Amino acid sequence: MNTLRLIEGLPDNVLGVSAEGKITGEDYEKVLIPALEEKLKVNKKINMLYRLGKTVSGFSLGAMLDDAKMGIRHLTAWGKIAIVSDHEMINAMTKFFRHFIPCEIRIFKNAEIADATKWIIEKE
Repeated sequence: MNTLRLIEGLPDNVLGVSAEGKITGEDYEKVLIPALEEKLKVNKKINMLYRLGKTVSGFSLGAMLDDAKMGIRHLTAWGKIAIVSDHEMINAMTKFFRHFIPCEIRIFKNAEIADATKWIIEKE
């Protein structure tokens, strides 16, 4: 069972992913990367909603490497990114790394998923 699943019902230019458990490189390779590649076939810029549920226990080395490769390979394809997480370590890492990504990144708590969704689908 994949720990990543796509969030349905979002606009075509928004990639929504929900995570639970331990996220692995296989999750990225089977779920996230193919979904991103499909979106990029028809959209120049992609907004991303990445929800990390309460049971997320971390990322494998493979997942971290795939995340970095995906971000770098598509550096200019990101419109904006919403990270939805109650995990303080993940939120702190996001605050650090967002300075290296040329798009707006906002962090929301899980209770703010509706606000995160509203923000990510807003037109620029």
